[in-house]
Amino acid sequence: MSVTTGLFYLFSAILLVSAFRVITTPNPVHAVLYLVLTFFQASMIWMLLKAEFLSLTLVLVYVGAVMVLFLFVVMMLDVNLEEMRQGFWKHLPLAAGLGILLIVEMSGVLLGGFRVSDEPKAATALANTGVQLSNSKELGKLLYTQYLYPLEVATAILLVGMIAAIALTLRQRKDSKVIDAGAQVRVKAKDRMTVVKLAATQPALPIKAPDEPSVGGKA
Repeated sequence: MSVTTGLFYLFSAILLVSAFRVITTPNPVHAVLYLVLTFFQASMIWMLLKAEFLSLTLVLVYVGAVMVLFLFVVMMLDVNLEEMRQGFWKHLPLAAGLGILLIVEMSGVLLGGFRVSDEPKAATALANTGVQLSNSKELGKLLYTQYLYPLEVATAILLVGMIAAIALTLRQRKDSKVIDAGAQVRVKAKDRMTVVKLAATQPALPIKAPDEPSVGGKA
């Protein structure tokens, strides 16, 4: 067994254990941390497969951004674990049936993919010529040539989603506080503060002079 094969089995074993703990641990914060560990192991497997771009993207995007957001949201939520456990046995048969169905479907897809035994001709030709290609460069060529229109559609959908989220957040509500940035820029100092002179509400107290000392220094 080579070192690469040994690392693959090690990362895969840790990935399976951490993924199983994501759905079995009772603490939601621990579940998020196990999911972070799962993503790290998947990133290492992609690195073994020489997919450096996908590996780094998984760490930067999912672990560095998405999972940190999930962790903050879960820690801020007041999750009542007792209420979550009340309907566990009631919904267990349905959940088990759906789980078995997903396992059968994924097994059919994966086993069908594992039947491919011949290495692609293009990869074999490149290996024989000794040409070193960058998968990031090739992925960029595919995205901006062959898959340019799907990429533009995906970016347009994300842009619409971002604009919709901003519009829903800034919509007029009873408890919303909307600030007009243009009005803040046009404001002047004399409009922000007004000095008002008020009359005295209490009579002035008389000023009492201090006692003068006597000639001998005694009061």
